[in-house]
Amino acid sequence: MKKLLLTVVAVFSFTFIHAQDGEQTSKGKWLIEANTNFGAAHTANTGIQFTSFSDDAGSIFNIGLEGGYFIMDNLALKAGLGYGSIKANSDADAVDRFSYKIGAKYYIIGSIPVQVDYSGVSTDADEDPSFLGVQGGYAFFIGDNVSIEPGLRYNVSLNDDFFTDAFQLNIGFAIHL
Repeated sequence: MKKLLLTVVAVFSFTFIHAQDGEQTSKGKWLIEANTNFGAAHTANTGIQFTSFSDDAGSIFNIGLEGGYFIMDNLALKAGLGYGSIKANSDADAVDRFSYKIGAKYYIIGSIPVQVDYSGVSTDADEDPSFLGVQGGYAFFIGDNVSIEPGLRYNVSLNDDFFTDAFQLNIGFAIHL
């Protein structure tokens, strides 16, 4: 147990110190990001998610990617695309959805990412949902070009008659070029 605790402290200390140089988030750099999504199924999802419900109650599948460009130190403009399907049960047809996202991501002191974005979903429904999203987290830089960014996200529904607000837990994997 002591070895595990010492290893975790050493890795955290190294990544925290390394993240302070800010080279990964400097003007002119690119960001490519894939996020996992642990949250509500109806949100616009540009991340990676697979959920299978018990008792053959259905499944959710999604895959997506986001990219951004740092227009100034620590500030990136981002866009993302995703494709997914929701299947209510084994007898039902899957409902396909295409998701999109545009926004901005700012790294406070080079290691605390805060993001604001607009996201939406194109479906076969009468009204396509859209959301205003806010998220924050921490960027663990595990190398010169790679970070792991766990974070918490809140999506505010812009279609209150059909969709509700939703919390999400994301773990992002980013490449900084």
